Amino acid sequence: MSKQLLRCGTSIGANSRESKNAQSRMDFLNKINIALKEADETEYWLDIIHTTGFLDDEQYLSLDKDCKELIAILVTIVKKIKEK
Repeated sequence: MSKQLLRCGTSIGANSRESKNAQSRMDFLNKINIALKEADETEYWLDIIHTTGFLDDEQYLSLDKDCKELIAILVTIVKKIKEK
């Protein structure tokens, strides 16, 4: 479980970073959408890891809050790109 969390959690940053050098607006949108999917998956794994007791409530709440903020930022970016 922790390996899955590590993979999807780091993929958010990798895809966001890649989007800086996108070849087109559609390429940018695609990379940000992938980052959003990975953020959603990260939230899932955080829930599982918390439920199974590997994260205490304080750790979980902090990480979950950060993850939700990232998701909100990525959703906003996707919506603004689609509006244009």
